[in-house]
Amino acid sequence: MSTRVHQLAKELGISSKDLMDKLHSLKIDVKGHMSILEDDTASLVKEELKPKKTAKSKTKEKVSAPKKAAAPAKEKAVKKIKEPEAKAKQPKAAEKKTEPKIVPKVEVKAGIEIEEKIVEIEVKEELKPELKVLKIDFPVVIKDLASKLGVKPADLIKKLLDKKVLVTINQALNEDVACSICSDYGYLLETPPTFEESFLADLDKPDDPKKLKPRAPVVTMMGHVDHGKTSLLDMIRKTRVVDKEAGGITQHIGAYEVMLPKGSVTFLDTPGHAAFTAMRARGANATDIVILVVAADDGIMPQTIEAIDHARAAGVTIIVAVNKIDKQNINLDKVKKQLAEHDLTPEEWGGKTITVGVSAKTGQGIDSLLEMLLLEAELLELKANPDRPATGIVIEAELSKGKGPIATVLVSNGTLKKGDMVMAGLNYGKIKAMLDDKGRSVLEAGPAKPVEILGLSGVPQAGEKFYVITDEKKARDIVATRQMEAERKKLAGKTSKVTLEELYNKVKVGEVKELKIVIKADVQGSLEAIKDSLEKLSADEVKLSVIHNQVGDINESDVMLASASNAIIIGFHVNAMNEAKALAKQEEVEIRIYSIIYEIVNEIQAAMEGMLEPVIEETFLGRAEVRQVFNVSKAGVVAGCFISKGRIPRDAVCKLIREKEILYKGKMSSLKHFKDDLKEAKEGFECGISLGFKDIQKGDLIEAIEVRKVARRLK
Repeated sequence: MSTRVHQLAKELGISSKDLMDKLHSLKIDVKGHMSILEDDTASLVKEELKPKKTAKSKTKEKVSAPKKAAAPAKEKAVKKIKEPEAKAKQPKAAEKKTEPKIVPKVEVKAGIEIEEKIVEIEVKEELKPELKVLKIDFPVVIKDLASKLGVKPADLIKKLLDKKVLVTINQALNEDVACSICSDYGYLLETPPTFEESFLADLDKPDDPKKLKPRAPVVTMMGHVDHGKTSLLDMIRKTRVVDKEAGGITQHIGAYEVMLPKGSVTFLDTPGHAAFTAMRARGANATDIVILVVAADDGIMPQTIEAIDHARAAGVTIIVAVNKIDKQNINLDKVKKQLAEHDLTPEEWGGKTITVGVSAKTGQGIDSLLEMLLLEAELLELKANPDRPATGIVIEAELSKGKGPIATVLVSNGTLKKGDMVMAGLNYGKIKAMLDDKGRSVLEAGPAKPVEILGLSGVPQAGEKFYVITDEKKARDIVATRQMEAERKKLAGKTSKVTLEELYNKVKVGEVKELKIVIKADVQGSLEAIKDSLEKLSADEVKLSVIHNQVGDINESDVMLASASNAIIIGFHVNAMNEAKALAKQEEVEIRIYSIIYEIVNEIQAAMEGMLEPVIEETFLGRAEVRQVFNVSKAGVVAGCFISKGRIPRDAVCKLIREKEILYKGKMSSLKHFKDDLKEAKEGFECGISLGFKDIQKGDLIEAIEVRKVARRLK
C-alpha cells in the first residue's frame, strides 16, 4: 500500500504545503501534493513529526527545574554583548582603522541555549551613483532646462551642438536628448509621476498582511471547441446552462461562483481562449488556475494546443481534465502521451501535471477534480483584504437597449458596494444596480466574486482594471486625461508593439533580451523546419522564443496572443484572415508573410543582431612624445610634442600615458603649430597639444585613437 502526500497531510492535521516543506527538509523528494509515499516512508514521517509534541513537554520540565543554571548563561551573554561596547570606547583614530563590519548578535533561548549569529553588514556606499536626481515634466524647453541645471542657455546650446543636436532657446527637447545632456552635468533625469499615477499608486498599495483573508480561486475552463467545457462546468454547478446557449456553444463569457463543501470557486467560462488572452493583452491576469479540458475520444486538437500556449504564456497553473471517459473504445494512455509531448507530463508518469479523468454526462471524477482544484488553490495561498475599497477586472461589457452599459466585473481586492463610484478605463459612474451570476440583486460583492454592474458612462474594454473612487471630481479628471491621451496616441499613430524595423530601439532593460515569435505555416514539415532554424539563432544575450506554432491561416487568436506577449507573427505560405488583419491593425501587431524560409531566417537574424550591444573598437592613429610643458594663461597647460609615429588629427580621442598607465582619456582642446591651428599633425612634426588636463609632465606619451562602434554578429 502507498499514501499520497495530501492524504498524509489530512491524517496529521496539517496543510499539504507545510507537509511538503517538512518532507523536503527531511530530504524526501516529492514533486507535488499528488506524489506517492511508500508505507515505510509514511510511517517514518509520522514518527518524525509526532515526537515534536512530546519534546516540548520535556523541555518545559528542564526549563522549570534548573533556573539557577540559566543565570550563569545570561551572565556569559551579557559579557559577550559588552565586549563590542568596550571596543567602541577606544580612541577615534583606532575607530577609523578598524571599522566593525561584523556585529555579534546573541540570543538566549529559555535560559538553556545561547547561540551567536554573525550578521554581515554590507557596505553599499560605494555602489551609490554620484548623479543627483532632477525631476522634470516633458516636453521641456531649453531655457527651462538650463535654469534647472544652473547653467546659461548659450552654454547648453553649445553642449548640444557638440552632440550634433541643433536647437534654439525656445525649442523643446525629447526625453532621450534631455537625459543625455543632464548626465553630462551630473544629473539623473526623472519624470515625476502624473496625478493619475500617484493617485492610483495609493489605491494599489499592498495591504497589511494581518488584514488579508483567504479568497476563492478564479478558474478558467479552456480547450478545443465541443470538448465539453460548458457541460463540465454545468455538471459542477448542477444547473442547465448549455441549453440557453445557441447550439450548445458558449456565446459570451460567463462568470459563475460555485459553492463547494470546502469553500467557493469562481469559474470563468470563456468562448475558447480569445477573451482570456484579450484580458491579458490589457495587462489583466484574472485567472489563478486553468482547467484544460481534453476529450478522451479526440485527444489534443489544434485549439487545445493554442489553449496550452496561451495558459503557459500567462504563467498560470494548468490542471488537465480528460472528459468523456464514459465513452467506449477510448485510449487514456494515448491522450496522456499527447499531453507529455506538450510538456504536460501527468503525475502518474512522473511529471508535475495533475490529470483527472471526468465525465460531464455521468458526473464521474467530478469530485476528484474539485478536490485537486482546492488542493492546488491551497498551495497558491490566495488572499485578499475585504475591508477596503474594491479593485478588480472587467471580464466583459455590453450595451443593453433597456439597461444601458452593463459590465461583468470580477472583484480582485476589497468589497464592491451598490452606490460606489467606479472608474474603469475611459468610463466612470455610480453603481445603480448590482446582480450576481444567478441574476439576483445584491448589495455588495467581496474578493473573487463576479457581479454585473449598471451605471457606467460607457462600455469599458474587457481586461480593464476598475477602481472604487470616493471623489467623483477626481474620477472625472482622470477619465478626461485618459481620453485626451488616447486621442493623442491615435493621432500620433505610434505603436508600442515590437516590429522588426524598430526592434533594436525597443530593447527591454536588462542583460537578457528576448524576441517572441508566433509561427503559422501551410504544412507541418515547413513549420518544424522554420521553428528549428529560428531556435538555432538564439544566443546567450538574445533569446528567441517561439511561443506558438501551428498549421493554418493566421487568425484572431494568434493576433491576441502576439498582442498579449508583445510578439511578432511569421506566416509561411499562409494568409491572414480579414478579421485577423483588422485586429492586428487595432492591436498594432506586426504580421509578416514569407514564401522562402531563408528570407525569414535572414530577417530575424538581422533584427536580433540589432539587439546585441555593439563592440567598441579602438584604432591606433599616432603617438606624440611630450618634450616640454608650458602654462599659457588662456589655454591652460600645453604640451610641446614631437610626433614619433603616425598622425594626430584635431578631432581624435587622446590618451595621456605615463609609465604604461593611462592618466587621461578624452578629446583634445586644441592642436597648434606655433600660433596656427592644425587639422592634423603628421609624423616628424612638432606641435602644441592642449588636453584640458593639468597633470602633464615631460616624458609623457600622448596617443591618438579612433573609437568606433562595430555591430556584432551572431555566432
